[in-house]
Amino acid sequence: MKRHLALFATCSLGLSGPATQADTPVSGATTKAQTAGPVYTAQGRLIWPERYREWIFLSSGIDMSYRDGGAMARSAFDNVFAEPTAYREFVRTGTWPDRTALVLEVRGATGTGSINKQGKFQTGNVTAVEVHVKDTKRFPGGWAFFAFQGTAPAQQIPKSADCYSCHQQHAAVDTTFVQFYPTLLGIATQKGTLSPAYQP
Repeated sequence: MKRHLALFATCSLGLSGPATQADTPVSGATTKAQTAGPVYTAQGRLIWPERYREWIFLSSGIDMSYRDGGAMARSAFDNVFAEPTAYREFVRTGTWPDRTALVLEVRGATGTGSINKQGKFQTGNVTAVEVHVKDTKRFPGGWAFFAFQGTAPAQQIPKSADCYSCHQQHAAVDTTFVQFYPTLLGIATQKGTLSPAYQP
């Protein structure tokens, strides 16, 4: 893991290979995930969540890192989106329901453009997309990460990757970095669902 991005502890990117004829959607699923919750191919790859930008926007970070030292090679924004059904359940209970899907979208940042004289804004260059999925019937420990290359179905990032242990050790709620989602942290605090490791 060369870089921890904001909001997810980003694992090695680009692990999912191109789609093959074997990557067929499971019975009843479309080729692009449009239903609530994750959709997989018959081989267990996660199907691209085509309309994730219509999901609930949780937060955005810029140039965040969970490691000391070392400048970022390029400036970037990290945007996080929650599937609406999962979001509404979090608001109700203070934790994530089964079959939650959270998307991390990494976009380039620049200060040069149009009339801007100061600060940075997001570009159209999406450099990475990862999805954090809660599916207790499918994954030991309940959660799994997937990294996409384009829109081809993505394979699960191996459980040996640093992102799993980082989320277990530092996440505010149920292995997710709710501490970086200001609209949700107060809800979790009020409902008493903060992880013991996160609480002072």
